[in-house]
Amino acid sequence: MVEPTKSANPTTTSLPGGSMTPTTDEGPSKEQFEEIKEKVVVFLSELPGYVSKFFGEYQKPIVTILLIVVALVTIKVLFAVVDALNDIPLVAPTFELIGMGYAAWFVYRYLLKASTRQELVQEVNSFRQQIFGNKS
Repeated sequence: MVEPTKSANPTTTSLPGGSMTPTTDEGPSKEQFEEIKEKVVVFLSELPGYVSKFFGEYQKPIVTILLIVVALVTIKVLFAVVDALNDIPLVAPTFELIGMGYAAWFVYRYLLKASTRQELVQEVNSFRQQIFGNKS
């Protein structure tokens, strides 16, 4: 951007084209202030329209980005809670015992006999069908 150069007369400013414009040491004039104020008022009055138009055009990407951010925040909070629980004495070993007990029960309940394995396969297929539809 080309800055105007000051001329010998302190009340005028020389522009690159050679024209002289009067300036004052008071700053922007009242007319300039009113013009800026009017532009700001017009922009603020039209802002809801701009926002709704933007959201209407980009609704799917915005929702996708928000879901990703929410998922990341949820995972971070979950890890913080688990870390805080692990700092409590005897909680981590208790959770390990509960996990080993559940794993032992699962093996006993579903994996030892052929009939219970078939039952597990049917439950998994039923669950998959509920989630994904009629795929086999």
